[in-house]
Amino acid sequence: MFRGASAINLDTKGRVAIPKRYREPLHTEYNSQLVITVDIQSACLLLYPLDEWSKIEAKLLLLSDTLPAERAMKRMLLGYAHECELDSNGRLLLPPPLRQYANLGKRAMLVGQLNKFELWDETAWQHQIEQSRETIQSEEFAENIRLADFSL
Repeated sequence: MFRGASAINLDTKGRVAIPKRYREPLHTEYNSQLVITVDIQSACLLLYPLDEWSKIEAKLLLLSDTLPAERAMKRMLLGYAHECELDSNGRLLLPPPLRQYANLGKRAMLVGQLNKFELWDETAWQHQIEQSRETIQSEEFAENIRLADFSL
C-alpha cells in the first residue's frame, strides 16, 4: 500500500525518481511494471502498478462504446495510458503528453493513494490541498461522512 506525499524533481529528460521507500515493493511485488495515465477529474497523473491497472482495464471493458460519457472516459484513460518500467536507478520516464496534461514543471509531488500514486505539479498540489481542506470542512461533507469515524 502506498501512502504519504513526497517532493520529487523532474530531470531535463522528463524522468522522476521514485522515492526509495517505494522501490523495493514496486520491484518485488509488481516487477517494476507501472502504467501512467491521466486523472480525469484533476490536472495530475495516476501511476498504477500493472496488476492494479489490470483491474481498472477490466472495469473499463464493461463500459459502453456508444454512450458519450463512458466512451469519453475510456478514451481519456486508455488513450493516455503508458506502460513503463522503473530503471535501475528507480526512475520513470514521463512521456511529454502526460507531462503537458499535468502541467508538470521541475518540482512535483508524488502522493500515495493506497493502490496507486498521484503525480502533481508542486504548486497545483498546494492548491489541491487547500481545496481539500475546504471540502472536508463543508457541511455537505460532514453530512455524508461522520468525521468522528476518522478521529485519531
